[in-house]
Amino acid sequence: MFKHIGKDLSAGLIVFLVAVPLCLGIALASGAPLFSGIIAGIIGGIVVGAISGSTLGVSGPAAGLAVIVADAILRLGTNSEGIFSMEVGFPLFLTAVVIGGIIQIGLAFARAGIIGYFFPNAVIKGMLTGIGIIIILKQIPHALGHDVIAEGLDSFWQKDGENTFSELWIAMGDINPAAFIVTLLSLGILILWEQGFMKRIKFFQIIQGPLVVVVLGIIASNLFASIEGFSFAQDEMVGLPIASEEGGFIALLTFPDWSGLFIKDVWVMGFTIAVVASLETLLCVEASDKLDPEKNVTPTNRELIAQGTGNIVSGLIGGLPITQVIVRSSANIQSGGKTKLSAIFHGFLLVFTVLAIPDVMNMIPLSSLSAILFLVGYKLAKPSIFKQMSKQGRTQFITYMITVVSIVLTDLLLGISIGLAVGIFMILYKNYSVPFSFSEKIDPGKPIEIQLSENVTFLNKASLMQALKVIPDGSEVIIDATQSHYIHPDIIEIIHDFIDHSKIHGTKVTVIGDFDEVNFNHLEYFKHKVSQDSTVKTPYLESVLKN
Repeated sequence: MFKHIGKDLSAGLIVFLVAVPLCLGIALASGAPLFSGIIAGIIGGIVVGAISGSTLGVSGPAAGLAVIVADAILRLGTNSEGIFSMEVGFPLFLTAVVIGGIIQIGLAFARAGIIGYFFPNAVIKGMLTGIGIIIILKQIPHALGHDVIAEGLDSFWQKDGENTFSELWIAMGDINPAAFIVTLLSLGILILWEQGFMKRIKFFQIIQGPLVVVVLGIIASNLFASIEGFSFAQDEMVGLPIASEEGGFIALLTFPDWSGLFIKDVWVMGFTIAVVASLETLLCVEASDKLDPEKNVTPTNRELIAQGTGNIVSGLIGGLPITQVIVRSSANIQSGGKTKLSAIFHGFLLVFTVLAIPDVMNMIPLSSLSAILFLVGYKLAKPSIFKQMSKQGRTQFITYMITVVSIVLTDLLLGISIGLAVGIFMILYKNYSVPFSFSEKIDPGKPIEIQLSENVTFLNKASLMQALKVIPDGSEVIIDATQSHYIHPDIIEIIHDFIDHSKIHGTKVTVIGDFDEVNFNHLEYFKHKVSQDSTVKTPYLESVLKN
């Protein structure tokens, strides 16, 4: 883990700078105490990072759970008279987070980690591109100094009725010159640091661009403070909670209300958190592994154990639910992280800053951090990725684009669901459209051959029946099933009915291949295919073979 300590510490610092506003913003968007987001970031870095088998994945509070969290706190904290109390709702919610973590560990032992492998690559890549576009769009207001959007909220529609695009229009009319200048200078520095000649200079390999950007932001915020019309407002700066002298750090912690163990809604919420957090984690694991230059494969069931443990600890001390998060993970990868030390280090940095230097961190303008995230977003959604996906065929490109647009115009989980539904539809359509080869042009004196495809399902009933209907009585028909590995019983029944019909009308039917043998040997062929073809080996297929 310490083999690449220099690169990991540098990447961990960048992830930390990205994580601070995200942790605070997601807590704000969730209607939870701000410090609960910081706690989740700390636990996601240190606890989950230490247990996880993911090399470069970074965990923390997730934007995809913000709406669920806000609804849960409100519901659990509202009494029969309709009066809401945060002091009641949040501790009960923390009990649900602990329950959710326990359920996640149970899912790991049930081998539910394979779920992520059922999502097509086009959907995963669409998710990455969609997140990249969202990052860019959501950072524009911060870059201009218009900070009314909660950082980390990835849904298209806002609570005030505005949406992502209308907020951009509003931001254009509310530009803070100081924020705009800091953004331009920061982008210039980051782009300069990306150039090849800069990367060859040893000094600039040690001092990373994002660190320079943050230092520049602190200097600029202090310089502009004395210039009228150029100062930064409080909501344009990082806003770490500061521990009071009386209670110190412990005063910022909240603990679960264990009476919630006897409340049905708490258990329902715990199950909801476990399922949604696990799904979001597994999708991010798949995406992070695709971004990893060394193509490491994360053990997914171990990841669920790590996430479940993290959620138990986070819930016990007042933190939000945790998942692996693609924004921080991609920032880690693109910043040169090599091992999970970078994720752990970013967690310790969060602890250090909260305890020792919250005042210094609160001098950083959000416009400095927006420049860093602009670069992260661009690398996730650069034009070459669209070009690459277009070369993979129309079906792949359509699934990819619909996933991207759905995520941008809705939110992460709903967008992925839409992309998956489109992917499944494309598979069904492909299977429906090519169940067999058959030419409607019939040459007299020559047999009519129907070549069944590898898999013929009940979806192909209508097209097969239409094909059989156009065959003239008295013809010679050859039905070839030698290439088939699975034929649905409904299809076999249609063919048997056609054979019975042909005996009455003088049609000679020859079937090549035994239907029963085809279906019986399907698993044997599957085993042979996986053992012979290394290109189809995946952890899921190997687990099937093992069982």
